[in-house]
Amino acid sequence: MTRHLLPLTLMPLALAAAIAFPAMAGAADSQPASRIIVSGEGQATAAPDLALLTLSVMREAKTARAALDANNDAMAAVIAAMKSAGIKDRDLQTAGIQINPRYNYTNKPDGSQEAELVAYQVTNTLSVRIRDIDKTGDILDKAVSLGVNQGGGIAFSNEDPSAAVTEARKKAVADAMAKAKTLADAAGVSIGRVLEITDQNIAPPPMPINAKAFDAAGAAVPVQAGENSYAAQVTVTFELK
Repeated sequence: MTRHLLPLTLMPLALAAAIAFPAMAGAADSQPASRIIVSGEGQATAAPDLALLTLSVMREAKTARAALDANNDAMAAVIAAMKSAGIKDRDLQTAGIQINPRYNYTNKPDGSQEAELVAYQVTNTLSVRIRDIDKTGDILDKAVSLGVNQGGGIAFSNEDPSAAVTEARKKAVADAMAKAKTLADAAGVSIGRVLEITDQNIAPPPMPINAKAFDAAGAAVPVQAGENSYAAQVTVTFELK
């Protein structure tokens, strides 16, 4: 039997080709699959079970000491009223105390200004968590009557919003899947497995209140808790087939 041998000069080329063809096949297999990226949104509501208040007391006097003493007395009365209304110690928290000088400015003939220290202002801010929402109006009215005189904030929240957030996320994923199917059908392809999901849930913002609005209130401040809306946004990456 006759053997046909490659010339020595061709053997390195044949060996290189044998190595190259599997590498090229592997490179083709490693090409990323076609994919589509869509975003989805979902929303769920829940009745709030917490009211979060921010109440501030400001007092002014000729000296910082006198202003602080007056503020301490007023805030102590507010805190006592909160506790008598059933607010626990764990739901009362000092959010900040500020001591600021107040000046009167007089214009001088040369265009400059002369500052005259006329008083000190002390502001004490209290955060209050109310677990019985029906008491919110009465507590606001009582707080203002006892010395709360600065604008604060009110927000209605849920102690455990996980059920509403979970529902919103499910709706967001369903929305993303529906969008992906619509786009894939329009392009004449079909969606495959999910490659990646990222999500972002959004909390409802607090609502501002103005303490001056309580000046004319003769009874409990009317408060409507309504519903909290929890929104979720997801981005889903699908494989295309």
